[in-house]
Order: sequence, then C-alpha cells, then structure tokens
Amino acid sequence: MEKRTYGKTGMEVSVLGFGGSEIGSGVSQAEVDKLLGSAIDEGLNVIDTAECYGDSEELIGKSIAHRRDDFYLFTKCGHAAGIDGPDWDPRTLTATIERSLQRLKVDHVDMIHLHSCSEEVLRRGEVIEVLQRAKQEGKTRFIGYSGDTTDALYAIRTDAFDSLETSLNVADQEAIDLTLPEAIKREMGVTVKRPIANAAWLFDTMQPEEYAYAYWNRLRDLAYGFLSEDDSIGTALRFTLSTPGVHTAIVGTQKPDRWHQNAKLLEAGPLDQERYEEIRRRWREIAPADWTGRT
Repeated sequence: MEKRTYGKTGMEVSVLGFGGSEIGSGVSQAEVDKLLGSAIDEGLNVIDTAECYGDSEELIGKSIAHRRDDFYLFTKCGHAAGIDGPDWDPRTLTATIERSLQRLKVDHVDMIHLHSCSEEVLRRGEVIEVLQRAKQEGKTRFIGYSGDTTDALYAIRTDAFDSLETSLNVADQEAIDLTLPEAIKREMGVTVKRPIANAAWLFDTMQPEEYAYAYWNRLRDLAYGFLSEDDSIGTALRFTLSTPGVHTAIVGTQKPDRWHQNAKLLEAGPLDQERYEEIRRRWREIAPADWTGRT
C-alpha cells in the first residue's frame, strides 16, 4: 500500500483509509474485528470516524485499541449526538471529545476534525479554541476541519488547522479549484471523503431522498465513458488519488472483504494523465456553478 506524507504533520498515511460511518449501525463486533484487523494487516493505517456515527467509535475502540501503534486514528467533533447541549456549543464540544476518547479506548487521537462547521460559527472563534485546547492538553496530536465549499475555504484561511477533510470525486470536483490550492499552500494534510461518489452510477434508479442521489443525478449529465467499463470504480478511485494535494481517501464499508478489493484496484497505479485531464475537461464543460461540494 502506497503511503504519502500527510502535509506538515509528518504522518506517513496509507493512500486508502477506512471511513467509519457505515459500521455505525447494524454491524456486529465480530464483523468489525475481521474488517479492521485484516485491513491493518494489509497496510491500511488511517481509521476515520466521528462522534455522530452511531456505535462506530465504540466498535473501533473494542476492535483495535490494543493495536494503537499500527494506525493513525482520526475522529470528528461538533454534533452533540446524545450529549445534553446544542451543536457547536463549546461545552458540548469539550464533552464530545472526552466521550470519543472513552469510546475509542485511547488517551489521545492523532487528529480531531471539526465536523461540517459553518463559517458563521467558525468566525466566533470558540470552537477553534476548544480544539486548540484539546491539542495543548495532549488529547489530539493535530486538529483539522471537515467540510466543503466556502465554509472549508474560510476554515483553511484561518491558518488554525493542520488538516482538511473534504469531498472530492468524479462527480464532485469543486474542491480541486476552490480549496485544495489553499490547503497545498499551507502544507495541510488532505483526507478525501466520498472518493468514489458512492458508486452512484451502478444504480439504475435512485430516489431524491437517498444519500447519493445528487451524485447519481450529476453523473447522468456527465456521462463519462469510463462508467460503463468493468474497472469503473478503480478509475474513479484512481482519479481522486491522482489529484494533487490529496494524501488519503477514506472508503466506508460493512463488508470485511471490500477494503481488500479496493486496495487491489490501486495496484494499477496513478491514473494516466490524459485520462485524468479528460475527466476534468468533461466536468468543466458540464458542471454548473451550483454543483458545489457535497457534505
């Protein structure tokens, strides 16, 4: 598994990481043990979760806390998610960080990302101060921002964060022009979520209320030629990881063998530059201004 230096943090991260949202409900501890154990054995070293992903933090803690030196542990904070208090309140934020450490069975994480926080809240400064204090107290080695569009751009320009987690894929390319250049300039680590656009093109139909509907709808207009190929998921994933400034892409799954399958897709190496530019050109031709980054 290829590794890249995560900005100025110095962490050497696997280009493919694990996103913990999908294991937050309906997955047994035994399944999580098998999924994460086998992935780490094969070279994955980035585990990303959040306070609001159901049982995800707890399952991860029970599964691999004893292997703490084998991986980098990222979580996100901001939503109360069962703690008494409003989202983005400094006291709520502090409480959720403490709860995350307890659930994950660790005394510190490698990264805490502020989770989908608006520019309006960021401007007040209190949430940033909570994360900075957590860093000073050794509860996290680094702090980051997770989000998209102009909210992410503002967060980057505060110069308060070591990392950006944002959406980027063949159906969501705003970040390539809007935020990645600013993140690169500041030597931030960059984690990409939704790196294969939820494989939305594989579905014949999708309802507007479904999570991946916006991507499914966009892809009908984009009509990339590669979507009909057998290796369409590999092409999409390699596109994301071939984008300058990207260090790791997190993919969520409930299936123990899926991470191995995704890792195999990367054995072909970076996407051919001509093919990469072809996808970029098609985006520029088709995408209207309101196709912004999807949280």
